[in-house]
Amino acid sequence: MAEPILQVRNLKKHFPVVKGLLRKVVGSVKAVDGVSFDLMAQETISLVGESGCGKTTCGRSIIQLLEPNEGEVIFRGQDLTTLDGESVRKMRRHMQIIFQDPYSSLNPRQTVGQIIGNPMLLHGLATKDDVEGQVRELLDKVGLQPSYISRYPHEFSGGQRQRLGIARAVALRPDFIVCDEAVSALDVSVQAQIVNLLLDLQDEYSLSYIFIAHDLSVVRHISDRIAVMYLGRIVEFASRDSLFATAMHPYTQALLSAVPHADPRRKKNRIILPGDVPSPINPPTGCHFHTRCPLVEERCRREEPQVHEIADGHQVRCHLYDGNTDLVSISERKPSAPS
Repeated sequence: MAEPILQVRNLKKHFPVVKGLLRKVVGSVKAVDGVSFDLMAQETISLVGESGCGKTTCGRSIIQLLEPNEGEVIFRGQDLTTLDGESVRKMRRHMQIIFQDPYSSLNPRQTVGQIIGNPMLLHGLATKDDVEGQVRELLDKVGLQPSYISRYPHEFSGGQRQRLGIARAVALRPDFIVCDEAVSALDVSVQAQIVNLLLDLQDEYSLSYIFIAHDLSVVRHISDRIAVMYLGRIVEFASRDSLFATAMHPYTQALLSAVPHADPRRKKNRIILPGDVPSPINPPTGCHFHTRCPLVEERCRREEPQVHEIADGHQVRCHLYDGNTDLVSISERKPSAPS
């Protein structure tokens, strides 16, 4: 069996909450609270969930843009969390990120040639003599005119700027790229073009992606496996086909029920979750989802659920699947009132 190119183990990122003139720490925001998964070569793993669930923080902590509090991020046999600043910088060419906002992620004072070419010069992947030719080639690959090399970011549309961001990420020939809501700020027609471009580049350069998104229709098109996050934790992890066919966790089922369909005559059983997402500063005891779960039980309020593997590669963090419950009866159970 092939070895994963990236191993994330019990990753945690907590932001301190300070108060008063003395800046006393009175708590912490548990943005990422124990995330684990493996990323294989040329694979796309998507992180999905509501806003504030920790998707972006998880992606940025993996590539060390944010320093994790706990856990391991093992890449090429090295734990990135133990490296010093210079060692992390040397590893940068192997792991890149495409940011959500194509307007603020590009330096307005640099030309396209500088934005894409400078990282190549910095990491020794091009010389001053051949960098321009490589930049022009990359522009052509991402669907932009090579003559745009002397233009500035303000001269491009949102979709074109995101293509520049993709070209900058691919320029260093990385092993994996974190796509942080890379299409959410774009028009629907442009989204499809960018997703198809990412798939083409993945095939050409053997890239792996951690794709962060909230649009499940886009996720379904690009993903190999999907991790559903809630309050900093992965509550369900499965292959794309398995998740969309047989979602196990009540939260995942609610998310999928909200996906719109093109056929207005198709009947939908919309699952409306009560209340709001709890604060990550003081998450609920036991199962974090029990305050909104339609199938909540008394033990959900007290005991933290463990991860159960229901089928090959399909994992779910829920008391309903602890081996003491008949799986057939879960779909037939009448919802109880959440606390």
